[in-house]
Amino acid sequence: MYKKFLLSALLLVASTHTLVVSSQEGVKLGVPISEGDLTQFDLIAGPDGSGFPAGSGTARQGKEVYDRNCAVCHGTNGEGTSGNTIIVGGNMKSEGPPLRTVGSYWPHASTLFDFIRRAMPAIAPKSLTNQQVYQVTAYVLYMNNIIAQDAEIDATSLNDIEMPNADGFIDRSHIQ
Repeated sequence: MYKKFLLSALLLVASTHTLVVSSQEGVKLGVPISEGDLTQFDLIAGPDGSGFPAGSGTARQGKEVYDRNCAVCHGTNGEGTSGNTIIVGGNMKSEGPPLRTVGSYWPHASTLFDFIRRAMPAIAPKSLTNQQVYQVTAYVLYMNNIIAQDAEIDATSLNDIEMPNADGFIDRSHIQ
């Protein structure tokens, strides 16, 4: 009886092992990612000035890129097509619920650049060139009366831009 049980258990283990091995060999999901492919995932441009690519742009240059890629969701003048797409106006000190836009809420211009670079346009994220991202960033800042139309932004000047709500956040990154 014991031998019969042991033989059944061994057969079960062997057949399970064969099924697992053959299923692992049979499933071919995707392809291995290369180091070059990974560079497209690591596009973070931080408020400390790290991670910015080469390039520059002005609001005047950015208007054309904005009109072609952004206005469909954000409106011709940043008024948006829904509550979440409004990017101009707002006031964090309003009596009612504040309207959080780039000009009224965002604390760093680098955050705007980073968001546009990685997530916009919504229907084709990461499709803008670095040059176009600088241009659109400049245009959105210009629409919010933060920079002049011909002010050129780049990796160096972006961090020098003073956002209206820069002091509206409490840094708690040191708290564990």
